[in-house]
Amino acid sequence: MTAPLRHMLRDDDVSHDEQLQILRLGMKFRANRFYARPFEGPQAVAVLFDKPSTRTRSSFSVGVAELGGYPLVIDKGGSQLGRGEPVADTARVLTRMTSTIVWRTFGQNRVEEMARYATVPVINALTDEFHPCQVLADFLTIAQHCGGVDSLAGKRIAYLGDAGNNMANSYLLAGATAGMHVAVAGPYGYLPDPAIVDDAKAIARQNDGSILVTTDPYEAAKNADCIFTDTWVSMGEESEYATRSKPFWDYQVNDELMSHAAPNALFQHCLPAYRGKEVTASVIDGPQSVVWDEAENRLHAQKALMTWLIGRQREDDNLLA
Repeated sequence: MTAPLRHMLRDDDVSHDEQLQILRLGMKFRANRFYARPFEGPQAVAVLFDKPSTRTRSSFSVGVAELGGYPLVIDKGGSQLGRGEPVADTARVLTRMTSTIVWRTFGQNRVEEMARYATVPVINALTDEFHPCQVLADFLTIAQHCGGVDSLAGKRIAYLGDAGNNMANSYLLAGATAGMHVAVAGPYGYLPDPAIVDDAKAIARQNDGSILVTTDPYEAAKNADCIFTDTWVSMGEESEYATRSKPFWDYQVNDELMSHAAPNALFQHCLPAYRGKEVTASVIDGPQSVVWDEAENRLHAQKALMTWLIGRQREDDNLLA
């Protein structure tokens, strides 16, 4: 009997215990980059990009190769998807040729449609709504520096800036799944979708966590074990920076704001970062910053996620241990 097909389309597609399994695998890959090779053969993994990328492209391409597979990297301009082929048709083709499909795209509906027609695991490598791979790497970084995976529950994390974007959504859902106390702060007009906040609160209640949404950056940062931020202007909006950035200056992560967090609080940023804007150089280049470990952990977390998903599909306990 074939196990039910699992995907990672948004952060709450896994339970508390399953998230821990994935992160424990991530720690094993940190210790030994060739801990498991589930794509030995090599089997192909389709890695699709509708948006530019440095860390996602590098970490998935290298990760698939280190798992024994072949990364079939396809840019928007090099596929029929970029010319209007239905997502369902692409899914039907790729699912016959690859072991997993990874997609960095725009609307969440696109990865959901891919998953609807695929018969292999589909991974959201970023959409406008969620970025689950990044947050798995971020939590792996906290575990690396703060006592291991089992120490995550009860940690306080704060995200500051554009709190209506994909990163804020993912911190809410993934943090609630982990049993963390999650605070997000942004200006009016840039706060999370109430439906996502409601989902996060329901998950947090199950896992002894909590959710706070506020317009006060210092309230969010108070006693936080880790402070997160992101660029204030998304890809494609760079020409509007002067206008777009105006509401966010009160949410800059600087030394004053960091002083409100826990004494040994970490700083993380999903990158690329713009020093002097969403974060000062003194913070991102300072002793509390772990952004380079965070970037490296994209590799380990995504290898863990791919291994876990394919292990579930194959009902292979050796890949889940």
